[in-house]
This record gives sequence, C-alpha cells and structure tokens, in this order.
Amino acid sequence: MGIGKQAKVLTKKQSEMVLTHLGQHTQNGVRNQLIFLLSIKSGLRAKEIANLKWDMVLDCEGAVGDTINLPNSSSKGNSGRVIPLHAKVRELLIAMLEQAPIALPDEHIIKSQRSKSVSAQVIVNMFQGWYREMGLIGCSSHSGRRTFITDAAKKVSQVGGSLRDIQIMVGHSSLQTTQRYIEYDTAAQRALINLL
Repeated sequence: MGIGKQAKVLTKKQSEMVLTHLGQHTQNGVRNQLIFLLSIKSGLRAKEIANLKWDMVLDCEGAVGDTINLPNSSSKGNSGRVIPLHAKVRELLIAMLEQAPIALPDEHIIKSQRSKSVSAQVIVNMFQGWYREMGLIGCSSHSGRRTFITDAAKKVSQVGGSLRDIQIMVGHSSLQTTQRYIEYDTAAQRALINLL
C-alpha cells in the first residue's frame, strides 16, 4: 500500500477533539468513546471491535480485568492475542458494564439500539461518519490503529521494549507489516540528526 493511500494518523489534539465530540455530541457517548479508544489505545481493527465480548475482558470474578483476551475467531486470521488494557479503555468498559442489565460472558459489548451486536462494516461506517462530522479528511476506521502503532513505536524503547512487542500486540504475522503502519516524523528526524 502506497503512503498516500494509508489512513491518516491522528495527532494528540485531534484524538482529544474526537473523544470530546463523541462524549458530548453523540447518542451513546460512552459506547462511542469506547469504540474510538479501542482503536487508538488498543490497536483493534473494526472487526475486532465488533466481535468483542464480555468474556474477553472480564476476570474470573466478573469484573473488568487488565487485558483483552482476543481469540483468533474474533480477529483476522490467526491474530488472536492478549492486549494490556489502557486505563481509559478500562474505565469505559467499567461504565459499560454498569449500564448493562446483565453482562453475559458470550454477549457482545458493542451493540446498536436494535441489535445485540454490530458488524465490522457498521463500525467502519461509524468512524467514517465521525471523521466527516469533524472535518478530518483522509481518516478512516484504520486511523486509530495506525495512530496506536505509531505512538507505541515512538515510546516502546522508553519501557525497554521493541517493535516486536508492538507486532505481537497488534497481531501482525510480520514485523515488516507493523513497520509499514508507522508514520514518519520529520521533526524527530531533524532532532536525531542534531544528536549525532
């Protein structure tokens, strides 16, 4: 995929703007914020967001745990994995759990008003509508995933990790695929050259 065809990476300011908009100006604000954060803070694909069930995030006592345990059946190919939960994602999952009358383990977390689940295409359409409303050109449901991978790549060495850790978290079979998602940063390149 050429660089011009990839979904745009969101800046921190744009991400905060979308999150605020979803919380204040959309019906089902908590659900919509969760969908958005599952993309930019967990790196999930639209299909994975649509297929997320309570048993993938609940611990043995029925409380929201510390990870998303994503099976292959809910992902693309054999890219099931365990993803640590970001604090904001966990907070919204807890809020969703409190809103649910009963959270059955095999019940989908993301629902519509008319259905107990949504398709990946519905998630794609939601992102498309939100970005269009906000005037974010070139953004798609994959923008959150690219943002997650790019942000993680910039910070992974600070915690003693590597691109391999990111590859595992996002479920890529190849490190080269993960590298193609990372947005380059000319300011970082200039700063790096000045350090040499």
